[in-house]
Amino acid sequence: MRCSLLGTILAVSLLTSAFPLSAAVAAEDTRIEETSSKTAKLLQELLRFDSSNPGGQTLGQAEYLKKLFDAAGAETEIIVTPSGQAHFIARLKGDGSKKPVLLAAHSDVVPAERSGWSVDPFAGVIQDGYVLGRGAMDFKGGQAVFARAVLMLAENKVPLSRDVIFLAEADEEAGEYGTSWLAENYWEKIDAEFALNEGGWIFQNGAGETTQVNITTRDKIYVSLKLTAAGKPTHSSRPMTESAISHLTQALAKITQWDTDPTLNEQTREYFRALSRTAKEPLASHLKKLAEGKKPEELREAGRKVVELGDYPLLWHALMRNTVAPTMVNAGIKENVIPGTAEAIINVRLVPGSTPYEVMEQLRKVVNDPEVKIELASGMTDSEAREYYDKKTNAPASPVDTELYRALEESSKQVWPKAEVVPALFEAGTDGSAWRDRGVPVYGIYPYPLDNETLERMHGNDERISIRSLNEGTEMIYETLRKVAGR
Repeated sequence: MRCSLLGTILAVSLLTSAFPLSAAVAAEDTRIEETSSKTAKLLQELLRFDSSNPGGQTLGQAEYLKKLFDAAGAETEIIVTPSGQAHFIARLKGDGSKKPVLLAAHSDVVPAERSGWSVDPFAGVIQDGYVLGRGAMDFKGGQAVFARAVLMLAENKVPLSRDVIFLAEADEEAGEYGTSWLAENYWEKIDAEFALNEGGWIFQNGAGETTQVNITTRDKIYVSLKLTAAGKPTHSSRPMTESAISHLTQALAKITQWDTDPTLNEQTREYFRALSRTAKEPLASHLKKLAEGKKPEELREAGRKVVELGDYPLLWHALMRNTVAPTMVNAGIKENVIPGTAEAIINVRLVPGSTPYEVMEQLRKVVNDPEVKIELASGMTDSEAREYYDKKTNAPASPVDTELYRALEESSKQVWPKAEVVPALFEAGTDGSAWRDRGVPVYGIYPYPLDNETLERMHGNDERISIRSLNEGTEMIYETLRKVAGR
């Protein structure tokens, strides 16, 4: 009886302590990961440089990176732009038997609205297994992963068949002295057989398992349109029902309530077909219908269900169509004057194969107001614009039969065995065109698995990336470089 009672007590004790013990073990694993991750520590340091664009400076960050790579024995250089910003270049020398591979990551970040943050966005705070800060995900996290992977080649004395170039860029978020300026003036320093940049997403499911690695081979085409409304200027004490502002606000209200139809090309069809192979029902069937549908009504319904059921609704919504987003509004010269004009900027991201003129015509029908003029915001002439967008539309995607793509594919499967690796379209834009325009294949990746909440914090408050994802991404990029550049 006594043994039975003791057994019961022991069993109850073990049962009641099991979950707290598991939590304690998990917490300890997280703590060890936080304190031992060299990539996370590097990211913390990078986040402490306020490189906001506009308003910040990339020179201090470039000088910090130079010290790290000088200590590793790399050839290094800082190139200061006419505006005082800085590009940093480090080169690990190979034996020259193959052309270099380049890893490019921008140092500048979008500004932070500090009032919306729970932590200082430039303090490099670690919280609950995540590094928080402006640029943690876009793209100082990627810069930290790329830099650590290259430094590991030097630390491990990996013999190289080709140079490995690491580039920390300025003026990606805005400005005239980004990679296009760098390529025009210093091409010999960044010329390579192929390049790795920001781009594709690495998806996690609800259980934290990595299910898909997207390697982007092309970006959506960036277009800004300008809406201009005209009206009669007069004193604000005598308001009118018809004014420039009223015309513009009604137009914007219509646009925000409207959506473009799904517009897919061969690349995005194959992408959604690949997603269907790893998704669960009923999402898998809707993804397949979206990939294979022909009729507009079929695509609309499939697209609606994919967004409704998907783990990444905003991302998948953007990838299946030309997106239209009002981003800037400007009107008025004084608070007691009803202005004679009002303007808004509409940012459009085109699926390759579409043109801005198609979207402009759709918007004119939606707005349906002769007092609102819709035109390209670029300032280019019509002939210049048509030539530019024809070139962008006809530019081929980077091929998937190169050594770099194969190395990315193999290393991804090595780190995440259950994940499917697929070439993809990037729903935004990058500065990879500096290489693509010169015939150099560019592959894009945000080199860390992430969930939808992390994705939606990009450019938002409490931007973050998990330390575990940083570690896994560093391993994947290091293995990629060993495969593509090692002898």
